[in-house]
Amino acid sequence: MVLLAASVLSMLSGSSEITIAILAVVLLNAIVGFVQEYRAQRAVDALTRLVPRRAHVIRDGGEREIAAEHVVRGDLVVLEEGAHVPADARLIEEVGLATDHAALTGESVPQRRIATAVWPSAGRTELEPNCVFMGTTVTVGSGVAAVFATGMHTRFGMIAGLTMAIQDEPSPLQRQVSRMARMVALSAAVVGAALFGVGWWSGIPLVANFLFALGVMVALVPEGLPATLTLSLAMGVQRMARRQALVKRLSSVETLGSTTVICTDKTGTLTLGAMTVQQAYAAGGGWRISGAGYAPEGAWVSDDGTDRMPPDLLLRCAVLCNRARLVPADDAGDWRIQGDPTEGALLVAARKAGVDEHAALRAEPGSGSGRSIRCGSA
Repeated sequence: MVLLAASVLSMLSGSSEITIAILAVVLLNAIVGFVQEYRAQRAVDALTRLVPRRAHVIRDGGEREIAAEHVVRGDLVVLEEGAHVPADARLIEEVGLATDHAALTGESVPQRRIATAVWPSAGRTELEPNCVFMGTTVTVGSGVAAVFATGMHTRFGMIAGLTMAIQDEPSPLQRQVSRMARMVALSAAVVGAALFGVGWWSGIPLVANFLFALGVMVALVPEGLPATLTLSLAMGVQRMARRQALVKRLSSVETLGSTTVICTDKTGTLTLGAMTVQQAYAAGGGWRISGAGYAPEGAWVSDDGTDRMPPDLLLRCAVLCNRARLVPADDAGDWRIQGDPTEGALLVAARKAGVDEHAALRAEPGSGSGRSIRCGSA
């Protein structure tokens, strides 16, 4: 604001070059800040994928697919493996249903859901076991549930409401810069007034005296400071981005340096929220598996440093005795699992060794080993 005021005063004094220079600095400062925060906002917008866009409901005696925002109270929602829950609903029937609550409570293990009536308790704080909740995903099983809350009235909506109610506070750097700007503006005004008084007492013509005092006032404003601060913070954001840290606001870079305690949940924040196979043992040998998350990118490395091949039969059993599905990467490059996380981790580990579901089905029993193995789920 001080720079904009200085540009107006420069324009009044006829110093068009200074006016253009000041406005260019302000514009550059705004562009750099906008670009950095817009990139971060695009990454944050990816969180909206937690809220489903389509839902299967039973209406007028038949099942139909509708937009998730059109689900209303009283709808019967059909839930299958991999489906996103579009609203808070009470189960009326289910078959081995379990949902992933990582986005809602941070639980990394799927939670079993039942269709049995649960007596309400005034002191209950956990999520009711006979209900499914918006923002969660069905990992295994199927069911039908009656919707009783949508949108901001859901548990997910309540969390969103609390988040939106948080008031933004200026960072320590912003408070310091604001205090300095007030001091600079006051000092410039005092010095300009003093020089104007001295010039008037010395008999300098009024117009020339006014332009001289105005020029001194504009010169006292540090035009390069905002651009320097913005570019410095932008460089900090880029360095943190290379370390996989997402900074939504430039001022947060400096604020983080003043932070002493961070309170956060674990799953999906300090961890990836994805189960991964890291070590395997078979036939008296061991392997370490690199890679993180559900992307099938990594390698099997033997513990003894030799070129021993991964246990083909073990991995074949892992993919055949498995109900999970590995969903290919989307536009954002994210892979995801439909089904139980443990079974999904086994699928990913097998893919890293070059064994997928189709190859396991085509392979002949006992091939490559000279003996038969009976596989069973556990």
